[in-house]
Amino acid sequence: MLQNISDIHSCYGCGVCAIACSKQIINLHLNKDGFYEPYISEPDKCTDCGLCREVCSYCHAEIALEENPKVAWGAWSKEEGVRRVSASGGVGFEIGRTLIARGYQAVSVRYNPQKNQAEHYVASTVEEFLPSMGSKYIQSYTLDGFKAVNRKGKYLVTGTPCQIDSFRRYIRKFRCEDNFILMDFFCHGVPSKWVWDKYIKELRNNLGEIDHVAWRNKLNGWHDSWTVVVDGKESKGEVVNWHGSYNMLIREKKGFINSQWTKGDSFYNMFLGNNCLGKACYKKCKFKYDHSSADIRIGDMWGGTYHNDEKGVTACVAFTQKGVDALKETTCEYHEFPFDTVAEGQVKEAMKYPFGWKLIINMSKSDRISMKLLVLANRIVGKLNRIVK
Repeated sequence: MLQNISDIHSCYGCGVCAIACSKQIINLHLNKDGFYEPYISEPDKCTDCGLCREVCSYCHAEIALEENPKVAWGAWSKEEGVRRVSASGGVGFEIGRTLIARGYQAVSVRYNPQKNQAEHYVASTVEEFLPSMGSKYIQSYTLDGFKAVNRKGKYLVTGTPCQIDSFRRYIRKFRCEDNFILMDFFCHGVPSKWVWDKYIKELRNNLGEIDHVAWRNKLNGWHDSWTVVVDGKESKGEVVNWHGSYNMLIREKKGFINSQWTKGDSFYNMFLGNNCLGKACYKKCKFKYDHSSADIRIGDMWGGTYHNDEKGVTACVAFTQKGVDALKETTCEYHEFPFDTVAEGQVKEAMKYPFGWKLIINMSKSDRISMKLLVLANRIVGKLNRIVK
């Protein structure tokens, strides 16, 4: 058996192997299907120490955190501006803001419009943390953010469950778990970058260069917040602060596209159609529902408890005492419920690998295929999968 990651393909793409490597010869790149994948840039320097595989969640059948009693809440920020801007109830932001005030730094995700990518970065102030607000429904490039972490410092690290599982293995290996609070979320999966690139490319035809992207907004309420909002850099119009009290994203009135899933948004048709997710999201995901290596898991509290609430409610789950303590230090409004109540509506097990997956990925990559045609093919593949099922 190999002692390095050179034989690993279509993995989670978390990048933790790269920061663990003492020779610093592991990097991430997009594979042919549009997902991040590690590779050894200088194989001759590899000593086969096995550390990259040791911290790799993909290489382990079990999760890194032993099962602990779970404590679950429905919660929201008491600051209306935060709650309005956030995808659900704003608890993720409040955790970060509270910990930064305590001397922590926050490793979180922002969108980089110049590179058309979500990326991990380190925030040392609340102002630096603001771009992490809201969900990003594409795979994040972790390498620069993770490499900036000093193991002697104190950090809140947020990521997908697979990223966090590998990160837990990494900090445990280097005996610095006490310095970190780890937070993940109820994860649907990550779509191919080729789908997102095609979507953005077509929007550029209307807006020019893209200045900002948001995947959720509550202009039509929380339950209908699956809306991609894209702003063009060169648009003209009256300046309007439509994002609330933080003045985080002041944009021009005629300069953005507001595209709702319920009205046929093409990206959400692809993402929620489940035919363009990473192979590991189907075959190797072991983190659904109550399986987590994080201290805290957050998400939307769908289900019947708050079905009349349109401001947004965060589903919060603490898997460790450290997670309980971090949540309780915020000033959020908390209401404790059984876990199954808080997690109602969340996916309980990994989806099956779909028939037609490779066709959809290849069409996503092709410059000759429009987004409209891709969505049509995705719907046909979805119907065929339901028949096969």
